[in-house]
Amino acid sequence: MAIECLVLGAGQEIGKSCVVVTINGKRIMFDCGMHMGYQDRRRYPDFSLISKTRDFDNALDCIIITHFHLDHVGALPYFTEVCGYRGPIYMTYPTKALAPLMLEDYRKVMVDQRGEEEQFTSAHIAECMKKVIAVDLKQSVQVDKDLQIRAYYAGHVLGAAMFYAKVGDSAMVYTGDYNMTPDRHLGAAQIDRLQLDLLITESTYAGTIRDSKYAREREFLKAVHKCVAGGGKVLIPTFALGRAQELCILLDDYWERMKLKVPIYFSAGLTIQANMYYKMLISWTSQKVKETYATHNAFDFKNVRNFDRSLIDAPSPCVLFATPGMISGGFSLEVFKRWAPDEMNLVTLPGYCVAGTIGHKLMSGKPTKIDLDKDTQIDVRCQIHQLSFSPHTDAKGIMDLVKFLSPKHVILVHGEKPKMATLKQRIQSELGIQCYDPANKDSVCVPSTHFVKAGASNAFIRSCLNPNFKFSKSSLEDKSDSGSQGMKSMPWLQISDDRVGEGILVLEKNKKTKVVHQDELLHMLGEQKHEIQFAYCCPVHIEKLEQTETTDLIPTNDKLSASDKSSVIKKLLVKLSSELSEANIHDFGEHIQLESFHVSICLKDNCPYRITDSLQSKSEAAFFCCSWSEADEKLARRIISIMENCNLT
Repeated sequence: MAIECLVLGAGQEIGKSCVVVTINGKRIMFDCGMHMGYQDRRRYPDFSLISKTRDFDNALDCIIITHFHLDHVGALPYFTEVCGYRGPIYMTYPTKALAPLMLEDYRKVMVDQRGEEEQFTSAHIAECMKKVIAVDLKQSVQVDKDLQIRAYYAGHVLGAAMFYAKVGDSAMVYTGDYNMTPDRHLGAAQIDRLQLDLLITESTYAGTIRDSKYAREREFLKAVHKCVAGGGKVLIPTFALGRAQELCILLDDYWERMKLKVPIYFSAGLTIQANMYYKMLISWTSQKVKETYATHNAFDFKNVRNFDRSLIDAPSPCVLFATPGMISGGFSLEVFKRWAPDEMNLVTLPGYCVAGTIGHKLMSGKPTKIDLDKDTQIDVRCQIHQLSFSPHTDAKGIMDLVKFLSPKHVILVHGEKPKMATLKQRIQSELGIQCYDPANKDSVCVPSTHFVKAGASNAFIRSCLNPNFKFSKSSLEDKSDSGSQGMKSMPWLQISDDRVGEGILVLEKNKKTKVVHQDELLHMLGEQKHEIQFAYCCPVHIEKLEQTETTDLIPTNDKLSASDKSSVIKKLLVKLSSELSEANIHDFGEHIQLESFHVSICLKDNCPYRITDSLQSKSEAAFFCCSWSEADEKLARRIISIMENCNLT
């Protein structure tokens, strides 16, 4: 069995997250996002790769949305209402509540303000959300009789979840975006220790290990305070949900402590709506916010108010949160064009910006001019401040999660290609886990677990109960009382009993599997047992035999006495024991045995297993008949090599 992953978005890039996973015949689409850096067809995943006939209902068993950010949910109304998918969609309750706000805000910006062709309508958004089935954290949901899913807390933004999916014995986790460290309004990601064939994880900060959260907060507050103290305006481009609430909590607390009177503004009613939902969904926030909720709601900001457009050109200092966060359009772009030419002003970018956006251009250097389009150029004289307030985990957090879950395979998505390649090597070298970083439209196929329930025959069970002795040599160290003789060691025999039966898995006529003893299989097949034995009459050099009365060095045939046989066997035993110190050689008087390898003196003048010209002088050798099974072929070659090259004295 195998798990196949088709990457339709966020493959070696950040944007339009969409991964279609086929697991034991069940097909799941994880996330259905859009790319914020494109305005053409590249903004959406290539859905034709799911089904050439566009029969998406039969091609997919369900869609799972991890959170409300547009790069994870932005293409969903288009896919359901324009492309025609009618199947089940799963997301958490907060995501179901907040996603329509994000989608409608995007639609207004793209259509009403920028005049783009409408991709989906307000009615489409409403109809799309009717198909959504909301789930709670750690609620096991049976999509059908084979597919089970479960959501885990991911931090990142309100309602964000990692999703576990299991079909039969195969299991996987798709993380979406997550944060392994808590912040002021959300907790850290939490997940059970699971047995996984595959982990698909975001890798936004694959090459970054962030410094202390408190150090970043101090740097941010210092930059903002310095700007407003100098009479400047601070533009904080941010998405209305998530970082806006985090930074508002931080600024509101700082304003109270410093007794500052400079106004802090939200740019639109969307954030006001968002704060209302945060208050309603307080159980999804951080432990600190929940603990203080009875006496103080963290989202009741004393120093934050709604913004009026007439204040854009007001001369007084202020702090403004404006959407969207990457300055890809909307009100944040409008304000940026007005404030960017003034060197007293500050633009602080608290999160990640994808390629193609104004935010990304500002983060890539200190441009003096930015071409908005062929007719519009923006003068940039303002201060640019980039701070890592992103709600994504860093490289350490990703490694910690992979180590904790210890899946058999890892696929990296939602990251920059060179950084993903570096993290991939770390996962493989440090954790010993096979890792992949596919590009968009690539497929990755990994093996999955499949357990078979099988009965057991009585003969097999009895074989498991029989003793299965294992012999091993050890040494017992002993000191003399005086200590003058130092350490002495003597070999001793250690015996263990590992009762493991050797059986064969068969499929019976009734299609049921059963483990039978190997002797039963022959009876079932109506066959006789056949064993392959190897034999060789091996010459061994002899210099002298004790108690030999004949003139020949080695008596032949029946002339060799019992004591001679015993003497020669013991000499060979001593030699083999010294060469094979780790082996368990058993002395049975007239023969030696090691595993299936059996050695005894050969007294036949015309032994069929003897190569007579193997030595120049037959009288200088004793011959030993050796036999062994195919399983011990390697051991037999080693023993015979020792015997042929030794000289018994």
